[in-house]
Amino acid sequence: MYKRSSRCQKGRAWIELDMGNLGHNVEQFKRLLPGTCTLMPAIKANAYGHGAGLVGQALSEMGIQDYCVASVCEAVELREAGITGQILILGYTSPCQFGDLVRYDLTQTVVDLSYARKLNDYGKTIRVHVGIDTGMHRLGERSEDVENICEIWKLRNLTITGVYSHLCASDGNSDGERAFTQKQIAEFEAVVDSLHKRGITGFQTHLQGSYGVLNYPELSYDYARVGIALYGVLSMKNDKTAADIELRPVLSLKARIACVKMLHENEAVGYGLTYTAERDMKMAVVSIGYADGIPRELSNKGCALVNGRRAPVIGRVCMDQLLLDVSKLSDVSAGDEAVFIGRSGDEEINVCEVAGSAGTISNEILSRLGNRLERMPLS
Repeated sequence: MYKRSSRCQKGRAWIELDMGNLGHNVEQFKRLLPGTCTLMPAIKANAYGHGAGLVGQALSEMGIQDYCVASVCEAVELREAGITGQILILGYTSPCQFGDLVRYDLTQTVVDLSYARKLNDYGKTIRVHVGIDTGMHRLGERSEDVENICEIWKLRNLTITGVYSHLCASDGNSDGERAFTQKQIAEFEAVVDSLHKRGITGFQTHLQGSYGVLNYPELSYDYARVGIALYGVLSMKNDKTAADIELRPVLSLKARIACVKMLHENEAVGYGLTYTAERDMKMAVVSIGYADGIPRELSNKGCALVNGRRAPVIGRVCMDQLLLDVSKLSDVSAGDEAVFIGRSGDEEINVCEVAGSAGTISNEILSRLGNRLERMPLS
């Protein structure tokens, strides 16, 4: 019978989490939000790649009691990690999983009236928040269909504790984007006002995600569903926000150099032979690849930090490995660290830079970080 050996931390590729920076970001948002508004952190997609259980436990120790996720499976994972308090599922849950909503004391989004009736027909009391479509046109009853929205309150097996919508252009600062956001705000508040006028009260409200808070901090609802910004980054490098806030990145991504070897002039390297050496050069083989979340789009154009200096990616990013040009570094050897997100010496690569090189946003880079990366909280 085989016996598993003890885990070697930082053995291949790993993520380091600065929980002090997470706490700093939480306090920054608490300072920014109106006194009546409570954080409801979005810890979906494995807490944007940071590790849902680890982040949830840290936030719980900071006094956070309300969370939102995308799926029932994510919510159950948090419960099994010991997270108590309200967990709101923002997405669809199949009727075959309604039992988990009750078993784990979860709050489900009502995506429309038809879905509300399915939840009600399950026959057991389920706690819900009602989604309102104010213009993004994804989930939720349309804001003008107030009669349909009111019908949901007639379903006796639903305990309705919240009403919410989602801003889809709050990250933009153009006149058109700001006008559309103001229209969404007005439509949401009109629905809430209509409900109150019909004697429907006792529910909480939320509308803002990260950019909703950063660009419209004056709004006052019961919750703010802060996501990407809670982890200390914005979606894109050049994003500008109205709020006076200092965010600190929580995550660093590192990997181990497996070996250092020579590549001679006119030799090609990697799958497809997409890089040919113009001179004799030194390269490092690094134990990380696209299965770990390094975008394949960084082939021949990304970089990492090795001993405080930048080293370009050469050749195609492979599933489990990639190659760096370390010709200008004299002190590189097997076992050294390569930093793909984070700081080494005086140099830093932030996730927005990685996202820009890959032609995407930081949210995607972080949420795609693979499960075989060990997550390591730092005190």
